[in-house]
Amino acid sequence: MNPLTTALNSTLATVLPELEAVYKDLHQHPELSMHEVRTAKVTADWIERLGYEVSRAVGTTGVVGVLRNGAGATVMLRADMDALPVAEATGLTYASQVKATDDDGVKVGVSHACGHDLHVTWLMGAARVLAEHRDHWRGTALVVFQPGEEVGRGAASMMDDKMAERFPKPDVILGQHVMVGAAGTVGHRSGVILSAGDSLQVKLFGRGSHGSQPQTSIDPVIMAAATTLRLQTIVSREISPLDSAVLTVGALQAGTKENIIPDDATIKLNVRTYDEDVRAHMLSAIDRICRAECMASHADEPPEFTTLSSYPLTVNDAACSERVAKAFEAQFGDRAFETPPASASEDFSVFGRRWGAPYVFWIVGGTDPVAYAEAKRTKTLNALPSNHSPKFAPVLHPTLQTGLEAMLTAAAAWLCPAG
Repeated sequence: MNPLTTALNSTLATVLPELEAVYKDLHQHPELSMHEVRTAKVTADWIERLGYEVSRAVGTTGVVGVLRNGAGATVMLRADMDALPVAEATGLTYASQVKATDDDGVKVGVSHACGHDLHVTWLMGAARVLAEHRDHWRGTALVVFQPGEEVGRGAASMMDDKMAERFPKPDVILGQHVMVGAAGTVGHRSGVILSAGDSLQVKLFGRGSHGSQPQTSIDPVIMAAATTLRLQTIVSREISPLDSAVLTVGALQAGTKENIIPDDATIKLNVRTYDEDVRAHMLSAIDRICRAECMASHADEPPEFTTLSSYPLTVNDAACSERVAKAFEAQFGDRAFETPPASASEDFSVFGRRWGAPYVFWIVGGTDPVAYAEAKRTKTLNALPSNHSPKFAPVLHPTLQTGLEAMLTAAAAWLCPAG
């Protein structure tokens, strides 16, 4: 057991109930991406009371805390704060009832259906242990509460706000995410751990007409339907079976009435890839197919492409990953294991890429262990509520403690050198 988790265990009886109350409060007060005003205040006030040098409103609502504790490594710990436009259906006594207006002016239910409330709580707990037990470590702790992960803008907005000039450069950047998996477990991996993610909107232009006179139209509905089907052939016929990629058309929007052929149609699609060359091919093929279908329909205008979000690959540094893996194995034993890459995407790596610093990201299981074991036995893991589901609800115990231990264990690999 490392010095930081030893320190945690000495105060666990008081720390965990306090963090549970924090978590439930955050869960009941979710905020949409880049609007995390209340959450940011909660975190900033918390670490300010602990003695951190606090910077607020970094990259809109981001919060950065610096705690200097003598000579040693600088370690950055990161948590994302934003919630999703998803109405909660967990049935929890502390379920979110929040509704908000999104950036498109639409009234939506809001919930922490991705677990970012737990991420924030973990980091607040880690910040407390570091502040209250300075005799157990040396170096500089940089705690970062990030906005806008769900829209892929938060990390970049913070770096654009001169983070590299305003704060000490980290020797390593550490982050974690709760996902489906047995609570109490931690999954680590060297190299690619999360996919790249690209979301696009494609507007197809036709020529509207009466439904009884299709010969006078250029039908964008047919154009969009044909494009949707053709896009599915990129993965099945252009990507090697030895590579991995996913392309999903999540929205096809056109028209208002059954006897009116509309002027245009819009499709929204999402791509996940694990290799930069595959990613480039996928995006090029999407462009080619959309333009070709418009030409095949004699459209007067080419398609209009809009990038909705773009997430780079999350590629863990090999040497730092090995260091974290050894620390996890010493702390958790067989509850720590090598995990395969996940198809989720994150903007966490933007910090490391822009700062030129190595980073490590890992997964913390949040599913009731009994339910997970039964789903695994019956081969029904896909039926478990996962991130972004309105029913996603990490079991609080032991997930709260495990995530806190994981964050402190990883940090200790740099802040608590053997000696």
